[in-house]
Formats: sequence, C-alpha cells, structure tokens
Amino acid sequence: MEKGSEPQTESEIIDLDAIQALKEATAIELKEEGNSFVKMGKKHYSEAINCYTRAINQKALSDTETSLLYSNRAHVNLLLGNYGRAISDSEEAIKLSPTNVKAFYRAAKASLSLNKLVEAKDYCDKGLNQNPDNEELKKLKKQINSQILERKQREAQVSKALTAAKDLVSAIEDRGLKIGKATFQELTGLKKPILDKDRILHWPVLLLYAEVMSSDFIEDFYSAEPLPWDKENAYTRDAIELYYEAGSGSCLSKKEIISNFLQGTVASHIESFGDDETDSVKSSANGISSVGEGRSKWVNVNERRTLHAVLKEPNLVIPGIPVFFVVSKRSSFYKDFKSGKWSLPS
Repeated sequence: MEKGSEPQTESEIIDLDAIQALKEATAIELKEEGNSFVKMGKKHYSEAINCYTRAINQKALSDTETSLLYSNRAHVNLLLGNYGRAISDSEEAIKLSPTNVKAFYRAAKASLSLNKLVEAKDYCDKGLNQNPDNEELKKLKKQINSQILERKQREAQVSKALTAAKDLVSAIEDRGLKIGKATFQELTGLKKPILDKDRILHWPVLLLYAEVMSSDFIEDFYSAEPLPWDKENAYTRDAIELYYEAGSGSCLSKKEIISNFLQGTVASHIESFGDDETDSVKSSANGISSVGEGRSKWVNVNERRTLHAVLKEPNLVIPGIPVFFVVSKRSSFYKDFKSGKWSLPS
C-alpha cells in the first residue's frame, strides 16, 4: 500500500496482519540465529551482526525487543573491537528502552576501551540508576574510577614537570645565559641544571681531559683525591688550566629548551607548551640571544671568576650543561693546544 493510505477492506486488513506477523516471525528467527552465531565463536561474529541488522530492518518488533537487538549487536561489535559502533548501537538501544541495563554496560565498556573515561563513568551511573544492584556495572565503575584517579595524578605530575621546566628557562633568561644543543650526552645522559626553592641555579659540569681521552662528571664540587689514572701527577690543581669553546653552536628556542628539560620526565611526550614559549628571544639584553657566528676558539677560564660569571659570557653557548676542557701545562699536548693545532673531534 502507498505511504499514508489505510486498509479499506477486510481482505486488505487480513493481508497486512499476515505480512506483519511474517515480518515479526522473521525478525525473531533472525535474532535467534544471530545468538547462535555468537555462541559459535569469533569466526561467526560478522554473520551474527548481519542477522541482527536484518532483524532490525524488519521494523516489526516492539521498542523493547528492538532495543535488545541493538544491544546484542553492540555486544558483538564490542567483541570485535568496533568500539565506536558498539557505542552507537548502545545509544540506539537506550533510546528505545531506557531500562536496558546491558546497553548502558556495553556503552561504558566501549567508552573505556576508547579511553573516554568521563563518558564511561556517565554510562555506568545511568545504568546503576536503573539497577543499583548490578554487579557488572559496579565492578566496571570501580575500574573506571581507578583509571580516572590515575589520569588525574599523571596530569598533576605532567603539570608539575612542565612548570619546573618553564621556571628553569625563566631563570636562565633572567641571567642572560644562552643554551645550545646538548653535547656529549653519552657521558652526561639527561642531566640538566636544577633551580632550588631560593631560585639558585645548580649546574652539573662535565670536565674533559682531551689529551688522555677521559672525563669527570661533577654534580657538586668537593675536595677530591688525586685522579687515579694520573700516574705522573700532570693534572694536579696547580698544573691545569680550564677552557671552554666559544663562538660555537647556536641558541635553541624556548620551546626547544623546555622540550629538552622535559626529557626523562612524565611530561616528555608534550609537544605544545603554550604561545609564550614558541619562539626564541633574539637580540635581547636579558633574553636568550643568538650567538655562535664565526670561527670557534678556546677561551681560558680565570679561576677567580664564578661559574655564573663565566656562563654569562656573550660568546658562550652552553651545550646543554657546562663543558670545560682540562689541559695540563706539564704535558706535551699543552703546546699544541695553545698554538691552535688541536681541534675538537667532530
């Protein structure tokens, strides 16, 4: 019959009733067939979905019965990992029958699988409003609440790490220091300066003994015993000079520095830090200015100067952390070094 028309004769009414009864019987049969395919295992899940879909398309069952069809299809989609479709089917089931607790459970389960914790908890709460004693929903809600707590704790840790990195960059800017790409990380790992509660910067320092291809990594300076490998006492306190390499390297942007300082923390995955740190600050008296143009050279460190004063030199780009070369005035290497015949291996 055409849409909107009504049966006019008793014969038409009988025919329509017969068609409706056939469609209902077909829908019920398809539902049972779908249930059988589910019991047969994963290889038959697609056939189960096809049966439920065909049953729904009959449009012959009550809202409550059709809700069960959508819920069943959601169950199979959930088993197949089709979490978005499982949520859609569950939503349809809930619209048709708000008391369909299984639909709420499956929607919550699928949302949890997609890491949509807030939505998953909401489905659990609504399902428990319908059936407060449902053990499956109560167990699932407990699992979701646990993950929500873990996420909040992790977000707090990430926020703390990011704040610390930004504070560190701010302190470096305030001091007019310049940071470049980290070098010798095979010796220093992910070590970085530390800003204490009094906003004092603590720098780890790498000492390289170029002549003997050795190194010391110092996190805190202290009175040390003689170097165990220095058998000829060429590297005693009165025999050594310290040098840094000037005019080499280029400054990193604030974003790059923050990213480097976050390495090794729970916030190492962050790629965006806000609009204020996306560009480097150039040609600023207090900012992280560009440097390093021209030929590099070795600059002797006056031992009476503080580390802070040395690091503020306009021709020094700190390679991650301060790196100083230790040269002994008693070695044959000293003459070559001073005459410029030695250069840092690339």
